[in-house]
Amino acid sequence: MSTAKEAKQPAISLPPNFRQIRLELAREKGHPAGSAAHGYTIFAPLDTDGKIDPVLWHSFRDFCRVVRFRPDEEEAVGHLIHRPGGSWAFHYDIRGNEDDEPGYHLENEKFEPGEYVSIREHDKMHTFQVMSVERI
Repeated sequence: MSTAKEAKQPAISLPPNFRQIRLELAREKGHPAGSAAHGYTIFAPLDTDGKIDPVLWHSFRDFCRVVRFRPDEEEAVGHLIHRPGGSWAFHYDIRGNEDDEPGYHLENEKFEPGEYVSIREHDKMHTFQVMSVERI
């Protein structure tokens, strides 16, 4: 049952270029075929070139989220953050004590199926393949 306060909350309409992006671990030592069980789901606006749109991110940053998934861990939910100098990172503020996971030149990457992006986790760079990009 919803409360009166919840019933009065206006629905948020996200811009049409908001996307749900699924990244899966590409092949690397320890995962010669890659891994669909290791990855991220990112919710972010993309521009016409398929890059993260920093202007729309700024206007809707509370909705720009990331979910890190691993087979033997609870999902980690955080925010997509825009760092000084224009780089992007994942910040897991819900748990509160994890370091940011910076992307390697994510500001220049196109988020299209088949493309690759790199993310630093625990001081080690990992490559992920863009598996899907879906309109929200």
